[in-house]
Amino acid sequence: MSNERLRSALLAQNMTVQQLAEEIQVNPKTVERWITQGKVPYRRHQYATASVLRVDVMTLWDDTRSLDSVTDLSKAEIVTVYPHRHVVPTDLWREMCERARERIDILVYAGIGLAEDPRFLTVLKAKSKDVPIRVLMGDPTCEAVIRRGIDEGHRIMDGKIRNALFNYRPLFTSHPEITFRLHDTVLYNSIYRVDDEMLVNTHVYGIGAYMAPVLHLRRLPGGGLFDTFANSLHQTWEGARPVTDADITGA
Repeated sequence: MSNERLRSALLAQNMTVQQLAEEIQVNPKTVERWITQGKVPYRRHQYATASVLRVDVMTLWDDTRSLDSVTDLSKAEIVTVYPHRHVVPTDLWREMCERARERIDILVYAGIGLAEDPRFLTVLKAKSKDVPIRVLMGDPTCEAVIRRGIDEGHRIMDGKIRNALFNYRPLFTSHPEITFRLHDTVLYNSIYRVDDEMLVNTHVYGIGAYMAPVLHLRRLPGGGLFDTFANSLHQTWEGARPVTDADITGA
């Protein structure tokens, strides 16, 4: 029986059998047999394949051994859980960015706490010389942003976003390598990713994000938990738009 889930995962990443084989260092004919004959690869190749295709290993092979293993790996990806964002060490956000070697991605509605921290802005400026930085914020005019403001009980989420954009505005011209976009999605988590490390601030109905839990994650190949949030960030970025002056001024 063929493995259509593996075939679909390849198509979703726009990869060929040859490219996958090169990435995980196996013969292309071996990958073909995994797809066309439903052959189950060695465990190390399962994890390597899942990592390259950005999916949970259980999406591709659902044998019992993989289930037990991926569950343990996902648990191991959790460094710690903070009951509220306001108890996260204040220096952690900056220290993570200072460690960046490959990327910095920020997905929020407003993220006003970071935008108002001059030390954090200084870190972004310094790291922009070395790694790509993407900042993804809520569209202040969209329904999801207005709804989130109501859910948090203050009705000013759009104003928070414009305030944050105003603080970031000097970076738009002085550091164009830092890319800003606006999204109109219903955001269930704010995500701060630095390479294979991540802070996930959950959104809970009726309270501000500063009171909601935060997961500190580190990616492990085949674990799945980290990649789930990373894929959400990627999809939101793909559907977002550039920032305009009108977004900042509200004109």
